[in-house]
Amino acid sequence: QVQLVESGGGLVQVGGSLRLSCAASGRTLSSYAMGWFRQAPGKEREFVAGINWSGSSTEHATSVKGRFTISRDNAKNTVYLQMNSLKPEDTAVYYCAVRLRSPGATFYLTVSDYDLWGQGTPVTVSS
Repeated sequence: QVQLVESGGGLVQVGGSLRLSCAASGRTLSSYAMGWFRQAPGKEREFVAGINWSGSSTEHATSVKGRFTISRDNAKNTVYLQMNSLKPEDTAVYYCAVRLRSPGATFYLTVSDYDLWGQGTPVTVSS
């Protein structure tokens, strides 16, 4: 059974950095697109970043572009989200997800594009 486990979240001050990790177990995910989403209290889950199977193609939400970077290490079956210059509005639970229904030649942008989700890791940015 495939599982995704996020880690690296926590409490950080405005302007600080965190690196989130999403480790997969039970199956090699090197052929699949993956993504990061976030959900703040009372809000819908929103796209943060997506990456294709090789890491050669990525996309980031406008709100995080230039501050966040998605990457992957297929040898470790892990996807990362480097978050710099954090702002209070980045506070949310962050989820990673994988699209298993098709080969991951490109990235995907919506919740419905993904088939399996991790349990989430909370990020709190204090001002």
